Amino acid sequence: MAALIQAVSAVLWLVAGWAMRDQRRVALHWSAFAALSVLFFLLFVAKPAHGEPLAQLMRDASNISTVLSMVALQRGIWLFVGRALQNTGHVAVVLIVVLVSWTGSDPSAGPLRVGVICGVLAALSLSIARDLHGHARDTAHIRYPWLLSAAPLIASAVYAARGLRAVLVAGSVSSEMGGDSALNIASAFAYVVLVPSFHATLMALVVMRLVADLRRLSRHDDLTGLLNRRALEESLTAQVQRSRRNAEPFCLLMLDVDHFKSINDRFGHAVGDQVLKHLSALLLGHVRAVDRVGRFGGEEFVVLLPGLALAAALPLAERLRHAIAAEPLAHADAAIALSASIGIAEWGGAGEEPSRLLVRADAALYQAKQHGRDRVASAGLDPMPA
Repeated sequence: MAALIQAVSAVLWLVAGWAMRDQRRVALHWSAFAALSVLFFLLFVAKPAHGEPLAQLMRDASNISTVLSMVALQRGIWLFVGRALQNTGHVAVVLIVVLVSWTGSDPSAGPLRVGVICGVLAALSLSIARDLHGHARDTAHIRYPWLLSAAPLIASAVYAARGLRAVLVAGSVSSEMGGDSALNIASAFAYVVLVPSFHATLMALVVMRLVADLRRLSRHDDLTGLLNRRALEESLTAQVQRSRRNAEPFCLLMLDVDHFKSINDRFGHAVGDQVLKHLSALLLGHVRAVDRVGRFGGEEFVVLLPGLALAAALPLAERLRHAIAAEPLAHADAAIALSASIGIAEWGGAGEEPSRLLVRADAALYQAKQHGRDRVASAGLDPMPA
C-alpha cells in the first residue's frame, strides 16, 4: 500500500513539474523521493528470507534507496524555499549507509547496521522538520509552524525508536524485522499514514506559496513591484486611524515624472517602463524602512511618511528630487536625464479624511508643475483642487 501511494505520488509530482515550470527542479526532486521510496518498499518486501547473496544485495539496495529518497526530499525543500544546496552532509550520510551495508553482511552485525541506518534516517527527518518549521515561522508566517513539521518529526521518532530497539534488544532484528511481527505490522501502518502526510506537507508548501503570490499580486504593481493604488489607500487609511489614536503626525508625498510622455514618444514604451522601474528603485533606496512607497497610476508615485511633520518631510522630498536628477537612466550609449515634480501635504488632524489629504497632495504636485517642474511644493490646509 505504501509503495502504491508513493508510485502514484511520483507520477503526480512529475505532472506537477511539467505544469509548474518555475518549480520544475523542485517537483522532480519530490518525484524522485517518491520513486526511491517505491524501490525501497519493493526491495524490502521481495527480497528472499534466507541469507543468499541476492538477499543481501537487495537488502543493501533497499537501505541505500530509502536514504536517497530522504535526501531527494530535503534537497527539493531547499530548492523550494530558496536555500542553497549543500552537498557535504548528504554525501556523508550516503557514504555512511554504503559503508555500514558493506561491513554489515555478517548476521551478527545486523543490530549495528539497522541502528546506524535508522539513526541516519531519524537525523535526516529531524533536519527536514527543522527546515519546514523555520520556513513556516520566518517566511510563511503561519500561526502554528509546528504543523508543517509534524510529519517528519513523527518519522524521526519512529526511526529513532526502531534503531534503538535494534541496538538495545538482543535478537530483535532477526526475530522481529524478518517476519510477520507486531513491530513490522505497526511499521507498515505507520508508513501508510506517514507517506500521505509527507505529500500533504509538500502540497501545503505549494498552496501557501500560491496564496502568498496571489496576495502579493493583489497589493503590488506588476511592473515596479511597489504597492498598488488599493494597497496605498489601505495604508493611508490605517495611518489616519493610528494618528487619530496617537496624535502622530505624518505626511503624504505625491511625485510625478516630468515630461514622461516625451520619453515614451522618443524612446518607446519599453524604455518608459525601464524609467518607472529605475525610479521605483531610487525611491525605495532613499526612504526609511517604515515609509510606504507605491505607484498611484501611470508615472505618478505616492510616498507615505509616518511620524514626520512637514518641516522634517520637506528635506526628505528634496533629497528624493536631487537623487532622481543625479541618477539618469543608462540606455544604449546615452543617459536619459530624469526629473520629478513633488507635492507634499501634512495630515491636518483628526477631522481630515484620507481622500482630502490625497486631494491636497495632488494640488501641491500641480503647483510644482505650474512653477516650472523639478521642484517640491507643499500644500496648505485648504488648497484649490488641481
